[in-house]
Amino acid sequence: GMQMKKVEAIIRQEKLEELKAALDQIDMAGMTVSQVLGCGNQKGVKEFVRGQAVITTLLPKVKASFVVADEEVEAIIELILSICHTGEVGDGKIFIYPIEEAVRIRTNERGPSAL
Repeated sequence: GMQMKKVEAIIRQEKLEELKAALDQIDMAGMTVSQVLGCGNQKGVKEFVRGQAVITTLLPKVKASFVVADEEVEAIIELILSICHTGEVGDGKIFIYPIEEAVRIRTNERGPSAL
């Protein structure tokens, strides 16, 4: 059958609402969102805790995941890039994974129609 992919974007928290609004415009498949802590190339920020400099390496991020048919992947990547790119360190990453199967529990539908 048709191939499916999971597009997982780890983005700045403040970009989530804008991303959600843009996805609503294009009638995108469902999005799963979770709060995550990221430790990337930013190497953290220096904070002072009780007078001591502490490097906080885990920064709050949002993880937005979509499972889509193969042919929708590039469009989603483009959309995420257009909204989430600032050019500053900490813009995040997009990962693409193959999905073997999807099942809609309510109807037993499988494959892309379950999305």
